Amino acid sequence: MVALTYGIICYAIFFVTFLYAIGFTGNLIVPKGIDSGETRAHALAVNLVLLALFAVQHSVMARPAFKRWWTRFIPQPVERSTYVLATSLALALLFWLWRPMPAVVWNTEGELRWVLWGLFWVGWLTVLASTFFVNHFDLFGLRQVYLHATGRPYMPIEFRTTGLYKRIRHPIMLGFIIGFWATPTMTAGHLMFAVVTTAYIFVGIQLEERDLVAFHGDEYRMYQRQVRMLIPIRKRAKS
Repeated sequence: MVALTYGIICYAIFFVTFLYAIGFTGNLIVPKGIDSGETRAHALAVNLVLLALFAVQHSVMARPAFKRWWTRFIPQPVERSTYVLATSLALALLFWLWRPMPAVVWNTEGELRWVLWGLFWVGWLTVLASTFFVNHFDLFGLRQVYLHATGRPYMPIEFRTTGLYKRIRHPIMLGFIIGFWATPTMTAGHLMFAVVTTAYIFVGIQLEERDLVAFHGDEYRMYQRQVRMLIPIRKRAKS
């Protein structure tokens, strides 16, 4: 039951962090948004360091080689929950120490403003919905600790393409890109955040796809040939 309790706590922290991320990027409700607070010296350098710390943590801990090393010290059932917790804490650190860069790049009015707000919510809802297409509870460690608590062995989720995964290989990442860029008021700080995170997403996709090919083999290679990475337009069958 200790592992199950730990997994539930890690998931709760993740979910609060996820909701805060929506508020942070949209400057909505939360105490500190991406554009709130006083302008301070060295904002660009500080923000780049925060983004780099998150990228290193998120990418390194997700690699199979690190997992094999890491599970020599922590129990296998809580490995995913620990990764989720570390990611949540890295994001919380970014939110806490982020320094606004308030120069306005664009500021929309009228109908376009509402269109961008609509796209913002579409992006974040795409992220959340897509986690359920691949098994939300396995992705965030709850399935692993539940199986452990009930004395059943863990079996990886079989490869499947449901929902948006029939159209694009990485709908979660597409949702993040939309959510980061769709804003009626774009500041220099928000633009920097969107550019760096989008670049990181493309690098992360390449690393993830390498791992998926290694794990699923020809099944995933066929999927790559049939379905585009981020654009929901079906590929033409090669003759």
